[in-house]
Amino acid sequence: MKQLDDFYLKQEEPIKGIFLALKEIIQKQDSEITHVLKYGMPFFCYKGKMFCYLWTHKKYKQPYIGIVEGKHFDEPFLIQEARSRMKIMLFDTNEDLPLEQIETVVQKALNLYKSGIIKV
Repeated sequence: MKQLDDFYLKQEEPIKGIFLALKEIIQKQDSEITHVLKYGMPFFCYKGKMFCYLWTHKKYKQPYIGIVEGKHFDEPFLIQEARSRMKIMLFDTNEDLPLEQIETVVQKALNLYKSGIIKV
């Protein structure tokens, strides 16, 4: 857990605060969500399967949630870029987090696993 904690501590504000808020929002969505460090990034897993992660966009320097199975989603605020499977949700550091959108996307991602569309 120390490496995972260090990830958050090493971030500069306001990204650090955004990541900590996102971590809390995501973890509150289901009691079976676990939080691990993979590939140097904080990943959130449902029953051991990675479903989303936090990172900073290299080009835009904005924090985002990456949705592992984002290809199944049509929300206009999710961006695919050159990814075949994942989509991301960028956050403007000067604006409040869109809580309802975040919760909706996280629940939809979890539902893919719970419904059996994505094997757990």
